[in-house]
Amino acid sequence: MQKLNIFLLGGTRDSINIIKYLKENFNTYILTTTTTEYGSSLAIEAGSDDTIAKPLPKKDILEILEKSNFDLIIDATHPFASHITGTAIECSKIMKIPYIRFERPISDDGSINHDKLHKVNSFVDAGKLISKNFNQFNVLHLAGTNTIEDVVKSVPKENFYARILKIDISIKKCEDLEIPKENISFMNGVSSAEENIELIKKTNAKVVISKESGKTGGLPEKIEACKKLNVDFILITRPVVSTLNENDIVRSLEELNNKLRTYF
Repeated sequence: MQKLNIFLLGGTRDSINIIKYLKENFNTYILTTTTTEYGSSLAIEAGSDDTIAKPLPKKDILEILEKSNFDLIIDATHPFASHITGTAIECSKIMKIPYIRFERPISDDGSINHDKLHKVNSFVDAGKLISKNFNQFNVLHLAGTNTIEDVVKSVPKENFYARILKIDISIKKCEDLEIPKENISFMNGVSSAEENIELIKKTNAKVVISKESGKTGGLPEKIEACKKLNVDFILITRPVVSTLNENDIVRSLEELNNKLRTYF
Protein backbone atom coordinates (compact mmCIF):
# COMPACT_ATOMS: atom_id res chain seq x y z
CA MET A 1 0.00 0.00 0.00
CA GLN A 2 1.14 3.55 -0.75
CA LYS A 3 2.35 5.76 2.05
CA LEU A 4 -0.58 7.73 3.43
CA ASN A 5 -0.11 11.33 4.52
CA ILE A 6 -2.70 11.89 7.23
CA PHE A 7 -3.85 15.13 8.82
CA LEU A 8 -5.23 14.07 12.19
CA LEU A 9 -7.30 16.38 14.35
CA GLY A 10 -6.63 14.97 17.79
CA GLY A 11 -6.34 15.82 21.45
CA THR A 12 -8.41 12.85 22.66
CA ARG A 13 -7.74 9.32 23.87
CA ASP A 14 -9.37 8.15 20.65
CA SER A 15 -6.74 9.99 18.60
CA ILE A 16 -3.91 8.35 20.56
CA ASN A 17 -5.35 4.91 19.85
CA ILE A 18 -5.73 5.83 16.18
CA ILE A 19 -2.10 6.94 15.90
CA LYS A 20 -0.87 3.69 17.42
CA TYR A 21 -3.15 1.62 15.20
CA LEU A 22 -2.16 3.43 12.01
CA LYS A 23 1.54 3.14 12.76
CA GLU A 24 1.20 -0.59 13.43
CA ASN A 25 -0.93 -1.40 10.39
CA PHE A 26 -0.26 1.17 7.67
CA ASN A 27 2.63 3.01 6.04
CA THR A 28 1.86 6.55 7.19
CA TYR A 29 3.06 10.04 7.85
CA ILE A 30 0.83 11.60 10.53
CA LEU A 31 0.56 15.26 11.45
CA THR A 32 -1.56 15.59 14.59
CA THR A 33 -3.13 18.83 15.78
CA THR A 34 -3.97 19.38 19.43
CA THR A 35 -4.94 22.45 21.43
CA THR A 36 -2.33 21.92 24.16
CA GLU A 37 1.34 20.99 24.56
CA TYR A 38 0.20 18.14 26.81
CA GLY A 39 -1.92 16.66 24.04
CA SER A 40 0.95 17.13 21.61
CA SER A 41 3.39 15.24 23.84
CA LEU A 42 0.96 12.32 24.10
CA ALA A 43 0.58 12.24 20.30
CA ILE A 44 4.35 12.19 19.77
CA GLU A 45 4.70 9.44 22.37
CA ALA A 46 2.05 7.42 20.50
CA GLY A 47 4.00 7.73 17.25
CA SER A 48 2.78 10.84 15.46
CA ASP A 49 5.48 12.11 13.09
CA ASP A 50 4.74 15.75 13.82
CA THR A 51 2.31 17.86 15.84
CA ILE A 52 0.86 21.33 16.04
CA ALA A 53 -0.04 22.34 19.59
CA LYS A 54 -2.47 25.23 19.29
CA PRO A 55 -6.06 25.85 18.23
CA LEU A 56 -6.28 26.17 14.45
CA PRO A 57 -8.79 28.44 12.73
CA LYS A 58 -10.07 27.57 9.27
CA LYS A 59 -7.53 29.70 7.40
CA ASP A 60 -4.61 27.99 9.16
CA ILE A 61 -5.96 24.52 8.41
CA LEU A 62 -6.41 25.42 4.75
CA GLU A 63 -2.88 26.83 4.60
CA ILE A 64 -1.44 23.59 6.06
CA LEU A 65 -3.46 21.44 3.65
CA GLU A 66 -2.40 23.58 0.68
CA LYS A 67 1.31 23.36 1.51
CA SER A 68 1.38 19.60 2.05
CA ASN A 69 0.16 16.65 0.04
CA PHE A 70 -2.28 15.09 2.49
CA ASP A 71 -4.30 12.07 1.38
CA LEU A 72 -6.80 12.08 4.21
CA ILE A 73 -8.25 14.11 7.08
CA ILE A 74 -9.19 12.12 10.20
CA ASP A 75 -11.23 14.04 12.76
CA ALA A 76 -10.82 12.45 16.19
CA THR A 77 -11.66 15.54 18.24
CA HIS A 78 -13.95 15.39 21.24
CA PRO A 79 -17.67 14.80 20.53
CA PHE A 80 -18.37 18.26 21.99
CA ALA A 81 -15.85 20.03 19.73
CA SER A 82 -18.59 20.55 17.15
CA HIS A 83 -17.10 23.78 15.80
CA ILE A 84 -13.81 22.17 14.74
CA THR A 85 -15.68 19.21 13.24
CA GLY A 86 -17.73 21.60 11.11
CA THR A 87 -14.56 23.45 10.11
CA ALA A 88 -12.75 20.22 9.20
CA ILE A 89 -15.65 19.10 7.00
CA GLU A 90 -15.66 22.45 5.23
CA CYS A 91 -11.88 22.34 4.67
CA SER A 92 -12.05 18.79 3.30
CA LYS A 93 -14.63 19.89 0.73
CA ILE A 94 -12.63 22.95 -0.30
CA MET A 95 -9.41 20.96 -0.69
CA LYS A 96 -11.16 17.86 -2.07
CA ILE A 97 -9.48 15.62 0.51
CA PRO A 98 -11.36 12.59 1.92
CA TYR A 99 -12.66 13.11 5.45
CA ILE A 100 -13.32 10.53 8.17
CA ARG A 101 -14.93 11.32 11.49
CA PHE A 102 -14.02 8.96 14.35
CA GLU A 103 -17.09 9.21 16.59
CA ARG A 104 -16.87 7.45 19.93
CA PRO A 105 -20.09 5.49 20.47
CA ILE A 106 -22.81 7.02 22.60
CA SER A 107 -23.23 4.99 25.78
CA ASP A 108 -26.01 2.45 25.73
CA ASP A 109 -29.01 3.80 27.63
CA GLY A 110 -28.90 0.76 29.88
CA SER A 111 -25.46 1.68 31.18
CA ILE A 112 -26.43 5.24 32.02
CA ASN A 113 -29.85 4.55 33.51
CA HIS A 114 -30.38 6.46 36.76
CA ASP A 115 -33.55 7.63 38.47
CA LYS A 116 -31.93 11.00 39.16
CA LEU A 117 -30.59 11.56 35.63
CA HIS A 118 -31.33 14.99 34.09
CA LYS A 119 -30.52 15.54 30.40
CA VAL A 120 -29.92 19.07 29.14
CA ASN A 121 -28.62 20.51 25.86
CA SER A 122 -25.90 22.83 27.15
CA PHE A 123 -23.81 23.80 30.15
CA VAL A 124 -25.73 27.06 30.37
CA ASP A 125 -28.89 24.98 30.78
CA ALA A 126 -27.10 22.86 33.38
CA GLY A 127 -26.29 25.99 35.39
CA LYS A 128 -29.89 27.18 35.17
CA LEU A 129 -31.19 23.79 36.31
CA ILE A 130 -28.85 23.82 39.30
CA SER A 131 -29.84 27.37 40.19
CA LYS A 132 -33.49 26.39 40.12
CA ASN A 133 -33.41 22.99 41.83
CA PHE A 134 -30.05 22.53 43.59
CA ASN A 135 -28.83 26.00 44.51
CA GLN A 136 -28.26 25.11 48.16
CA PHE A 137 -26.11 22.05 47.38
CA ASN A 138 -22.48 21.41 46.43
CA VAL A 139 -21.91 20.70 42.73
CA LEU A 140 -19.16 18.49 41.28
CA HIS A 141 -18.13 19.30 37.72
CA LEU A 142 -16.58 16.41 35.76
CA ALA A 143 -16.66 17.93 32.29
CA GLY A 144 -13.40 19.81 31.70
CA THR A 145 -12.32 23.37 32.35
CA ASN A 146 -13.59 24.85 29.09
CA THR A 147 -17.18 24.30 30.20
CA ILE A 148 -16.92 25.63 33.74
CA GLU A 149 -17.62 29.27 32.92
CA ASP A 150 -21.11 28.57 31.57
CA VAL A 151 -22.05 26.75 34.78
CA VAL A 152 -20.64 29.15 37.39
CA LYS A 153 -22.68 31.98 35.93
CA SER A 154 -25.56 30.40 37.81
CA VAL A 155 -23.84 28.55 40.66
CA PRO A 156 -22.17 30.07 43.76
CA LYS A 157 -18.43 29.44 43.44
CA GLU A 158 -18.09 28.37 47.04
CA ASN A 159 -20.46 25.48 46.23
CA PHE A 160 -18.70 24.58 42.98
CA TYR A 161 -16.11 21.79 42.81
CA ALA A 162 -14.22 20.56 39.76
CA ARG A 163 -11.89 17.75 38.78
CA ILE A 164 -9.41 18.86 36.12
CA LEU A 165 -6.19 17.83 34.41
CA LYS A 166 -3.11 19.02 36.27
CA ILE A 167 -1.83 21.17 33.43
CA ASP A 168 -1.09 24.89 33.42
CA ILE A 169 -3.88 25.91 31.04
CA SER A 170 -6.56 24.18 33.15
CA ILE A 171 -5.24 25.51 36.44
CA LYS A 172 -5.08 29.05 35.06
CA LYS A 173 -8.64 28.77 33.75
CA CYS A 174 -9.89 27.97 37.24
CA GLU A 175 -7.82 30.80 38.71
CA ASP A 176 -9.25 33.27 36.18
CA LEU A 177 -12.76 32.16 37.10
CA GLU A 178 -11.90 32.57 40.81
CA ILE A 179 -12.71 28.98 41.70
CA PRO A 180 -11.37 28.38 45.24
CA LYS A 181 -8.16 26.32 45.12
CA GLU A 182 -9.47 23.99 47.79
CA ASN A 183 -12.41 23.19 45.48
CA ILE A 184 -10.14 21.81 42.72
CA SER A 185 -9.11 18.16 42.40
CA PHE A 186 -6.75 16.71 39.81
CA MET A 187 -7.23 13.67 37.62
CA ASN A 188 -5.03 11.19 35.78
CA GLY A 189 -7.00 9.57 33.00
CA VAL A 190 -10.43 8.00 33.39
CA SER A 191 -11.50 7.51 37.02
CA SER A 192 -13.03 4.31 38.34
CA ALA A 193 -16.45 4.25 39.99
CA GLU A 194 -14.71 3.87 43.36
CA GLU A 195 -12.57 6.96 42.74
CA ASN A 196 -15.67 8.91 41.72
CA ILE A 197 -17.46 7.80 44.87
CA GLU A 198 -14.54 8.94 46.98
CA LEU A 199 -14.51 12.38 45.35
CA ILE A 200 -18.27 12.84 45.64
CA LYS A 201 -18.06 12.05 49.33
CA LYS A 202 -15.04 14.33 49.80
CA THR A 203 -16.80 17.30 48.20
CA ASN A 204 -20.17 16.45 49.75
CA ALA A 205 -21.65 16.95 46.27
CA LYS A 206 -25.37 16.39 45.80
CA VAL A 207 -25.28 16.86 42.03
CA VAL A 208 -22.67 15.88 39.42
CA ILE A 209 -22.24 17.34 35.92
CA SER A 210 -20.78 15.49 32.94
CA LYS A 211 -20.80 15.44 29.14
CA GLU A 212 -22.16 12.54 27.12
CA SER A 213 -18.56 11.42 26.55
CA GLY A 214 -19.25 7.71 26.23
CA LYS A 215 -17.32 4.80 27.69
CA THR A 216 -14.02 6.34 26.57
CA GLY A 217 -14.71 9.37 28.73
CA GLY A 218 -15.63 7.31 31.79
CA LEU A 219 -19.36 8.10 31.72
CA PRO A 220 -20.59 4.69 33.00
CA GLU A 221 -18.27 4.95 36.02
CA LYS A 222 -19.63 8.40 36.85
CA ILE A 223 -23.22 7.20 36.60
CA GLU A 224 -22.47 4.15 38.72
CA ALA A 225 -20.98 6.32 41.47
CA CYS A 226 -24.01 8.63 41.49
CA LYS A 227 -26.42 5.70 41.61
CA LYS A 228 -24.63 4.16 44.59
CA LEU A 229 -24.68 7.46 46.48
CA ASN A 230 -28.18 8.47 45.27
CA VAL A 231 -26.74 11.70 43.83
CA ASP A 232 -28.39 13.68 41.02
CA PHE A 233 -26.58 13.56 37.68
CA ILE A 234 -26.85 16.24 35.00
CA LEU A 235 -25.89 14.96 31.55
CA ILE A 236 -25.16 17.36 28.71
CA THR A 237 -26.15 15.69 25.45
CA ARG A 238 -23.92 15.84 22.40
CA PRO A 239 -24.25 18.68 19.90
CA VAL A 240 -25.36 17.80 16.37
CA VAL A 241 -23.18 18.80 13.41
CA SER A 242 -25.63 19.32 10.55
CA THR A 243 -22.96 18.98 7.83
CA LEU A 244 -21.65 15.64 9.12
CA ASN A 245 -22.53 12.77 6.76
CA GLU A 246 -23.25 9.43 8.44
CA ASN A 247 -21.27 7.70 5.68
CA ASP A 248 -18.13 9.54 6.84
CA ILE A 249 -18.40 8.28 10.44
CA VAL A 250 -16.52 5.31 11.89
CA ARG A 251 -16.98 4.16 15.47
CA SER A 252 -14.20 1.64 15.94
CA LEU A 253 -10.68 0.91 14.74
CA GLU A 254 -12.06 -1.98 12.72
CA GLU A 255 -14.44 0.36 10.90
CA LEU A 256 -11.56 2.79 10.36
CA ASN A 257 -9.48 0.00 8.86
CA ASN A 258 -12.28 -0.95 6.47
CA LYS A 259 -12.82 2.64 5.42
CA LEU A 260 -9.11 3.20 4.76
CA ARG A 261 -8.84 0.07 2.64
CA THR A 262 -11.90 1.22 0.68
CA TYR A 263 -10.30 4.59 -0.02
CA PHE A 264 -6.77 3.36 -0.69
